[in-house]
Amino acid sequence: MTIPLSVLDLAVVRSDSSHSEALADTIAVAREADRIGYRRFWVAEHHGMPGIASSSPPVLIGAVAAATERIRVGSGGVMLPNHSSLVVAEQFGTLVALHGDRIDLGLGRAAGTDPLVSAMIRRNVGVETVDDFPAQVLELLAYFGTIPALDGGQGSRIVAVPGMGDSPELWLLGSSDFSARLAGMMGLPFAFAHHFAGGEQTPLAFELYRDAFRPSVVLSEPHAMVAISTLVADSTDEARRLMLPGQLQFLRLRSGHPTRLPSLEEAEAHPWTDGERAFAEQRIRHQAIGTLDEVRAAIDGLVASTGADEVIVVPQGPTLDTRLRTLRELAPNAAPSAAPDAAPGVAPVAAPAT
Repeated sequence: MTIPLSVLDLAVVRSDSSHSEALADTIAVAREADRIGYRRFWVAEHHGMPGIASSSPPVLIGAVAAATERIRVGSGGVMLPNHSSLVVAEQFGTLVALHGDRIDLGLGRAAGTDPLVSAMIRRNVGVETVDDFPAQVLELLAYFGTIPALDGGQGSRIVAVPGMGDSPELWLLGSSDFSARLAGMMGLPFAFAHHFAGGEQTPLAFELYRDAFRPSVVLSEPHAMVAISTLVADSTDEARRLMLPGQLQFLRLRSGHPTRLPSLEEAEAHPWTDGERAFAEQRIRHQAIGTLDEVRAAIDGLVASTGADEVIVVPQGPTLDTRLRTLRELAPNAAPSAAPDAAPGVAPVAAPAT
């Protein structure tokens, strides 16, 4: 495949592992992705989920960036409504100051958790809304010095240090029409979460993004990436078997009882109902699960239907070895000899001196 490939890792906590082991696995996956030529390595913000250890993306990104050499490292994403724009600017400005032009900041407008946990993160017991998300993004861009601060806005009175002049590559993430249109109107790169929200309607999000796109100081033309769950095995049946733990974990999450990732033995012993099997099948119908040829065909088909400029794969499976095998089978032909460039059309912006 000639399209750039990246990795989204969920810092999975297995039923027989600790948080330390889960994070060590994530760093091991990042090192391998770096070695075999993937473009980006992203982690996502989740809270209160026993099976995902990436509750603090900036901390984990710093560890991953320190453990790798070439690959871009970032968030897929930071849930901006959970935080003040100033704090995010300082965190990612610090990462850029430490690791240079290898840091990505993908922003989402969901909470990444339930309302109670979200309120505790924000120290706010009132009703929260994501309606302020566009204004927060503009505020964040101003803190980085990418755009001028609005008159009277926070960015005109407060300087992010680090932050001002230390801008990461900024993306908007989404799984809806709203996010696609907003990314286009703001002239920002867009990444769509097909791995959990995608189906036959996924191409529509990319069409809406391009229709809404307006050139900006960040991006001169549309640039979009699609995320897809992937698992490569020797046969289709074996790939589906190896997906069972993840499917059971998601079933438990949907029923309000989140758990760590079950073992393969536990998932196979689960008394699957017809409804649960149908749900599990629907979950992987539009993903890249199967033999290497089947996975490649699924990715190629998704790229053809969306026109995506990049693909970010989400390796699945009950063990670290399963995830690593998928990445190795799909690996780009050769690792780059230098740090990967930013997305085509993304222009670095010099901030005013302070």
